[in-house]
Amino acid sequence: MIDVLKDSKTGMSGVEISEKLGVNRTTMTKYLKVFAAEGFLRQKDIGNISLWLLEPGQETFYFPDDYFKVAPLYLENLVKGNESQVYSLVKNCINSGASVRKLVAEVILPSMDSIQKLYNDGKIGKSEEKLLEHIISKSLQILSQISVDPNPKKNIIVISADNQSNLLSEAASTSLHSNEWNVFHLGDMSSAINVLFDLDLQKLIGKIWKQKSGVLLILVFSNTEEGLHFFAESINSIKEKMGKKIRLALCGKS
Repeated sequence: MIDVLKDSKTGMSGVEISEKLGVNRTTMTKYLKVFAAEGFLRQKDIGNISLWLLEPGQETFYFPDDYFKVAPLYLENLVKGNESQVYSLVKNCINSGASVRKLVAEVILPSMDSIQKLYNDGKIGKSEEKLLEHIISKSLQILSQISVDPNPKKNIIVISADNQSNLLSEAASTSLHSNEWNVFHLGDMSSAINVLFDLDLQKLIGKIWKQKSGVLLILVFSNTEEGLHFFAESINSIKEKMGKKIRLALCGKS
């Protein structure tokens, strides 16, 4: 579709596209409407004829060779605030057969580091940093919506001990989801740091892990040593009560 339309400045009709691709006209019409709803195409009506044009930023990629091409393109559109083009790029990668885990590791995580560096160097302010992080978060949500068949024996709760670690926990959740884990992403749990947290989490585990099948991993991201200590102590007390199939993983700079 992209190859057929990329050189057309005025657009092509559904009939022309179906003939070029060798696809039934009725089937082609259904696909065109889906692609338009996804933001890949734009419909332009001239009289009784509907012409179809590519939205900006559409490109065919070939993986694994093109990961190096996607990373700078993603960062460029992100820093410029081209939100729609960022999301189109992510969708293009998915439809071109990219691995979600590699997109997270080689495209999303490096962009997070770059945005942090721009902020630390004083090149962007706090408001712009938050805006760009929001765009990254929505990119991760697009990747998380890809349907997979989770393994009932692979269960994981992902916690962020503070707001600064939340985006990293989202990235981890997205990657784990693509790897067939049952992911329960709790996000920023800093407001839940109190003496009743272990009881609260124990109730949640009782609901989401009723059969106690396989393993339950609790993954904690923290920007501070205090956050790691609090959640480690609370979760270890739960492990003693609920059995050895619970595992704790702590991720932080400390």
